[in-house]
Amino acid sequence: MDSIISLGQKNTLAEYMILSGADNRPPMLDKDLYDSWKSRMELYMQNREHGRMILESVEHGPLIWPTVEENGVIRTKKYAELSAAEKIQADCDMKATNIILQGLPADIYSLVNHHRVAKDLWERVQLLMQGTSLAKQERECKLYDAFDKFTHIKGESLHAYYLRFTQLINDVNIYKMKMEQFQVNTKFLNSLPPEWSKFVTDVKLVKDLHTSNFDQLHAYLEQHELHANEVRIMRERNQDSLAFVANQQMTPPHFNTYQSSYNNPQLQQ
Repeated sequence: MDSIISLGQKNTLAEYMILSGADNRPPMLDKDLYDSWKSRMELYMQNREHGRMILESVEHGPLIWPTVEENGVIRTKKYAELSAAEKIQADCDMKATNIILQGLPADIYSLVNHHRVAKDLWERVQLLMQGTSLAKQERECKLYDAFDKFTHIKGESLHAYYLRFTQLINDVNIYKMKMEQFQVNTKFLNSLPPEWSKFVTDVKLVKDLHTSNFDQLHAYLEQHELHANEVRIMRERNQDSLAFVANQQMTPPHFNTYQSSYNNPQLQQ
């Protein structure tokens, strides 16, 4: 406790509690990425103490509390009467409900916070987010469209390009959308800018695009990024030179004479 209080030199105790809990909050639901949130929530639950029991509460329901006969009457056991294992499961049931509620934005929370059983709460959120199969099809169509239109952004490094592509493919995999490995690899390579064309050709010769993954392609290309940048700089210089020559050829001769005389007073006399 003393070590916590000593932090009061920089933060109040309340601020310390907020900071210490910041990394322990479950992921917040993004309504457009429900399946991604669901996967991250499951990982978050498994990473808690007794994580497997918490997740089982969500998937299969809470502890069925045992009963006891007392004076000829059968009643449900009180918490204090449960066995050690049963108490842990009862605690996990409560933790599961709290974790889900903490991961919901306010508008969704207000629709489901009356549920106290984690399994019911989990299924209700899924129903609200996924809705009909038509909603899922719409999301898949958007992902296919994003895949088709994916391209390199000017000035973007190879690593930044790779991270954006990885995020897109991760969303595709979450929705279990069917894409051939060859299709994904080809898209990754062919969407790179012109300075990569030589190295893209090289990687196609040394890698089997049917069996390799784009992580391996990225690792290979990363070795040549310096050379690709040199090619880009040379190409930009050549384009600038050609643009300068073309501009000079389009300038009327009398305009150059006028400019010279304007800049040299002796020619004006």
